[in-house]
Amino acid sequence: MRLRIVVSFVFAVLPPLARAQGTLADYERARSLPAQWAKLEQPFRPAWNWLGDGRELWFEDARSSAPRFVRIAADGTVRTAGSRQELDLPDRTTLAPEESVRPSRASTVPSTITFVNRFEQPVRLFWVDGRGESRPYGEIAPGAQREQNTYVGHTWLADFAADDLAGVFVADGQHGLAVVDVASRQAARPVREPGPRRLGELSIRDHDVWLRVGSPAEEYRLSSTGRASDPFALPRHWSPDGTKVLGFQVEPGERRTVHLVESSPRDQLQPKLHEIAYRKPGDRIDRPRPRLFDLAARRQVPIDDAPFAAAWSLDHVHWADDGREVYCLYNQRGHQVLRVLAIDAATGAVRTVLEERSATFVDWSQKTFLHWLDGGRAFLWASERDGWNHLYHVTTATGAVRQVTKGPWLVREVDHVDATARTVTFAAMGIVPGQDPYHVHLVHASFDGGAPTVLTAANGTHEWTWGPGRHLVVVRWSRVDQPWVTELRRCADGALLAELGRDDATRLLAAGFRPPQRFAAKGRDGTTDVHGVLVVPSTFEAGRRYPVVEDVYAGPQDHFAPVAWGLGPRQRELAELGFVVVQIDGMGTNWRHKAFHDVCWRNLKDGGLPDRIAWLRAAAATRPFLDLERVGIFGGSAGGQTALAAMLHHGDFYRCAVADCGCHDNRMDKIWWNEAWMGFPVGPWYADSSNVTHAAKLRGPLLLTVGELDRNVDPASTMQVVRALIDADKDFDLVVVPGGGHGVGETSHLVRRRQDFFVRNLLRKEPRRP
Repeated sequence: MRLRIVVSFVFAVLPPLARAQGTLADYERARSLPAQWAKLEQPFRPAWNWLGDGRELWFEDARSSAPRFVRIAADGTVRTAGSRQELDLPDRTTLAPEESVRPSRASTVPSTITFVNRFEQPVRLFWVDGRGESRPYGEIAPGAQREQNTYVGHTWLADFAADDLAGVFVADGQHGLAVVDVASRQAARPVREPGPRRLGELSIRDHDVWLRVGSPAEEYRLSSTGRASDPFALPRHWSPDGTKVLGFQVEPGERRTVHLVESSPRDQLQPKLHEIAYRKPGDRIDRPRPRLFDLAARRQVPIDDAPFAAAWSLDHVHWADDGREVYCLYNQRGHQVLRVLAIDAATGAVRTVLEERSATFVDWSQKTFLHWLDGGRAFLWASERDGWNHLYHVTTATGAVRQVTKGPWLVREVDHVDATARTVTFAAMGIVPGQDPYHVHLVHASFDGGAPTVLTAANGTHEWTWGPGRHLVVVRWSRVDQPWVTELRRCADGALLAELGRDDATRLLAAGFRPPQRFAAKGRDGTTDVHGVLVVPSTFEAGRRYPVVEDVYAGPQDHFAPVAWGLGPRQRELAELGFVVVQIDGMGTNWRHKAFHDVCWRNLKDGGLPDRIAWLRAAAATRPFLDLERVGIFGGSAGGQTALAAMLHHGDFYRCAVADCGCHDNRMDKIWWNEAWMGFPVGPWYADSSNVTHAAKLRGPLLLTVGELDRNVDPASTMQVVRALIDADKDFDLVVVPGGGHGVGETSHLVRRRQDFFVRNLLRKEPRRP
């Protein structure tokens, strides 16, 4: 057995299988090309400026050698000119006030907003960052205005004081005008029918709920079972009339502490000990139970705890408008049962409105959608009960379920619900026959069923920006082999009004950039399509054979092979050394049909690897340049787990692997992610999926990397693999990075180490030689 830490080794040089690769020049090209290519792209990213109620649009095309302004009417009429004045364009576009505060979206398109304060008192100005946190930007005096630089998609709010909004605005053009006035205040604080004031003030004392009412104040103890080991939380869910309130009593779970040693801190000589709270699968979790209080009667309404036993979570609390019932979403630990439960506000009786049950798992973390309608008399719900993620209309009183969307495709995300028109707009995947099932399309459907209207038509994946009033929508689409195209479409029927522009990749392609090749093949079952891409070097020569490196991530929360246009620098930095780099979505990953996803259940060691192997063999059958005798694999986090699993369970196909910060044993990783797919209680399938259990099966070169301060995946998970490999007398390399965190494998040193590893083991030569 040989364990090497940060020490390189040399293979005997074998006869070359192609011209020199992995040379110093190849490394230099791999390092510099992505940055050079990025400068050659000519993206079409103007700021959109909406006119009037959103039925007209204008923008400036900054890519033109001279100023070029474009104005497009609702009928698709396009006018262009060299100045705003020629098109009768205003200097600024009035921004419609928003109803709610949302995080700023990532953007590099500059914009300005002129804020005008029409109130007779100052307002405070805040920028809302990408996490939804408000950052102060001073005050605007009464009647004053201020011009603020920002970016398209960034959110700004004005207020008088905390919880007293004066207006919320989102930059959506080059020059926006935000008028802070009575209208913006009303938009941010929608008018509702006034109800009686809340009957008193609640507080927590001695772990119980107390009510303070009247003047002079009188206090009433509403609960009596609170204690340090099972306290009440302050109730926050008030009935519409303010006479009742729902809260929770929560028995705390165990506190697990993970200890991390920072061996080489920058600010002192001696190591530091770090502690983080970090629950793992099987740990005892918080035990919440709902508690209902009738403030008029000064009493707690008893509720049977049995329907809420073994809850992973109780959330999505919602009162019916008439105040007769309050609802919550119950997620049973193990994620095989979700229920919408109704609590009678007078008696505390609990009934099940809807139950979602699965023999494997309900994908609660990615697909939960609950939208209330008609004052609580109905709701929209997302479910995979027919094998695809679709929307259902549920009547609250009876629990009657009616399917809203249906077909061999799925709802990816709900974009907008129009309760008045009884319609829903959503992102769908797989809805256009013959296209890649991972392409996202914009779709419109009625609550009452019928064929949905697909608003986007191109053979690609889509993203969109709505105009005010949702009359028009700017749509962008692309594929890995098709640069972005931008269109203007009518929202009612998806009619194409105009193509607004295209990203220009002419210079990029002339410089040697080769877009990824799309490929689909049958998976392990011989019937299910598996999709992925291949990236070849810019120096590719069809008559030569290339070793293959798979960039893997098989986490069941999403899909990961790219479908949109991009440069893919991580893949290019390997491909340019003389490899073909592939990315594949095997079974067990998300956003296909339920059976496709279920492969991961209690089986994370699988990683879709049989499908990946089948895909590669099918690709090689039509691409003789793929040398499947030289296949490597690398990944980080869940990808690190799969990369090592490939060597342990399919070592006859995968010849070498790099595994960074892997969650190699799902009992060692964070509780929510692992119980979501591996279930609860912790059973023998956890050990069977562990790379520690199977470490003795290793039969090829392996590089393990980990940061000693990884707060996402416990670094001890990697070290337990190291121990098992040593016990089995296996050779491997290990790099532990002092002070390194999660994903340390993508830092410059370890990227170079990864390149060197594959050059040595697949190209079979010493790296970076002239």
